[in-house]
Amino acid sequence: MIPRPAQFLLRFDDLCPTMHSRRWQRCLPLIKEFGIRPILSVIPDNQETDLDFSPPDPEFWAHMREMEAAGATIALHGYTHLCISQGASLLPLHHRSEFSGMPEESQRERIREGLEILRGKGLHPKVFVAPRHGFDRTTLHALRKEGIRVISDGFARIPFTRSRITWIPQQLWKPVEKSKGLWTICVHSNFTHASEVDELRDFLRAHAAQFTSVERVLAEFLPAKLGLKERLHAGLALWRAKASRARKRRKGHSHRHSNG
Repeated sequence: MIPRPAQFLLRFDDLCPTMHSRRWQRCLPLIKEFGIRPILSVIPDNQETDLDFSPPDPEFWAHMREMEAAGATIALHGYTHLCISQGASLLPLHHRSEFSGMPEESQRERIREGLEILRGKGLHPKVFVAPRHGFDRTTLHALRKEGIRVISDGFARIPFTRSRITWIPQQLWKPVEKSKGLWTICVHSNFTHASEVDELRDFLRAHAAQFTSVERVLAEFLPAKLGLKERLHAGLALWRAKASRARKRRKGHSHRHSNG
């Protein structure tokens, strides 16, 4: 059943010791002020230099442990976040992936080592978040074998099952008014400007009571395979997301060409 009124989850991606400290500090008060229990997508061993915004924070792992103890859900956000594979993803939003197209044993090794790092830091990852939405059926099989049965991705309006994995959809990158459904808002704090934090704060003021947690979602929903109507909705939403990204890429290319 699609819930009314709409429910929301808040997810923060690309968390690692070198993330943008100042911008992350802008987001933190929202979690405490409104009692949000977010998904924290943590990179176990970040090797992507584009995410080196600040000197490594020696308190990062302790901070993640504190937030998990306060109700946040820890998600395994890939392993190194280096997306060098060009295999086709189940959600083809990007051309490169950390997982899609790789042999199962290689994927299992990345997942296993990533989980070991997070657990070694005292965290308890329960969800998988693929960098750049890049994963395939082999990834889902590898996740099951490594004991992870929930991912945060997909464009449906309700949790569902596919390949014996529970999908908690993630469809938004900024707050949007919705009348029904379960919606995950993904925030990349490394790139979030003050005006966007203000926009999110205003949305939380109006809708804080509609924000839920992974724990509640798994307890209150009985995910099943999607029916035809919801599959069509999810397919159309994916097409719109792809079209939007294509427009942004063309706009960026046009801007670089005009300034060349």
